[in-house]
Amino acid sequence: MDIRTLTFKGGTHPPHSKKATEKLQIEKANAPKVVAIPMQQHIGAPCEAIVAVGDEVKVGQKIGEPKGFVSAPIHSSVSGKVVAVEPRLYSGGSKVTCVVIESNMQDTIHESVIPKGKLEDLSADEIKTIIKEAGIVGMGGAAFPTHVKLAPPPGKQLDTVVLNGAECEPYLTADHRLMLEKPDDVVKGLSALMKALSVKKGYIGIETNKPDAIEAVFNAAKGVDGIEVVALKAKYPQGAEKQLINACTGREVPSGGLPADIGVVVSNVGTAAAIANAINTGMPLVERIVTITGKGVKEPKNLLVKIGTSFKEVIDQCGGFNGKPGKVIGGGPMMGIAQFSVDVPVIKGTSGILVLSEEEARLPKASNCIRCGKCVGVCPMNLMPMHLSANALADRFEQAETLHAMDCIECGSCSFVCPAKRPLVDSIRVAKREILEKRKKQQSK
Repeated sequence: MDIRTLTFKGGTHPPHSKKATEKLQIEKANAPKVVAIPMQQHIGAPCEAIVAVGDEVKVGQKIGEPKGFVSAPIHSSVSGKVVAVEPRLYSGGSKVTCVVIESNMQDTIHESVIPKGKLEDLSADEIKTIIKEAGIVGMGGAAFPTHVKLAPPPGKQLDTVVLNGAECEPYLTADHRLMLEKPDDVVKGLSALMKALSVKKGYIGIETNKPDAIEAVFNAAKGVDGIEVVALKAKYPQGAEKQLINACTGREVPSGGLPADIGVVVSNVGTAAAIANAINTGMPLVERIVTITGKGVKEPKNLLVKIGTSFKEVIDQCGGFNGKPGKVIGGGPMMGIAQFSVDVPVIKGTSGILVLSEEEARLPKASNCIRCGKCVGVCPMNLMPMHLSANALADRFEQAETLHAMDCIECGSCSFVCPAKRPLVDSIRVAKREILEKRKKQQSK
């Protein structure tokens, strides 16, 4: 294989902690008896439930209708009866409207779920419609509606699609296993994205700690015009959108800008595979691969889980807790969200369920900043985290904004390397929320 090895400036090297699941094949999770499917699983406007209590539904049937352009429809992952449409807790930390379905355990497929034909026979507009109607969103965690990325603002000339196969977040192996077991779907999904955007160049970036995935995807992409597999140095946050673009193309997204500003669209390998599945079978996004791992769970696994299955049920299928858990995180340890309940559902963006032991979850006590500058050296956005954090903790949000707080990608590299264990990324997140709230108030005047 003749493959370039690339990277970006900055970043850090947290322990990979992937050995527990990187060699484990994807297993199909047991069918849940009840699912609670949130009407908000993506960035943007929530969906409105279009089913009511008592309705019978089938797998792949639309149950949530978008109420805005930046949104994505939601479909049933089981067949059965709707028993509730009510606010319930979800992994984002708040309550959202959920359609609760009691499964009949038949998995009857809805009549609308039919293959869409050969990719070469589909037009760009037809591909965009398939992606939109399938409710496909970014599956790397951000959950941005994919069809919105395929409709760039006027004047933006796109020429490149970059697929994120880095999976730089510690512990998680869902994308790794996907690339090993379904590399053809990853390549086909990228080809579909390229055709939908009428671009000729596509990259698939994979970290060098996954040599088997690099080989599998490289072989699947042989003979496919315009697609290049790029080896990326194993470094966090290699899979962050702006860092991935810089590593693969050498281009730099401007401060406050978007990838489209430099002609690029970024997607995830899981998203690409979901697009291929929607074309091949007509099935919308109703299930996803989830890595369940950590010392706090008895049997770590990579499971294909139906959307709406509770974290508790998924953990139980992995043997349950290994003693008393210290923390349960939706996602990975660097950018995931700690949960205060396991009675929350798996959603489209749930890449992992990390169960830490009490010892692993114990946080060291923070001390005063020692001005070592390590956070500056690792920041992939070339920011000054210690100054941003200091202003945020003092409620000086305007000053934090002038220091480009909104450019922070919240990767957590600064907090990871801080010898004083300062709450850097957490305080910067607060500043960003305050800045956004202020902007909304000014726009509403």
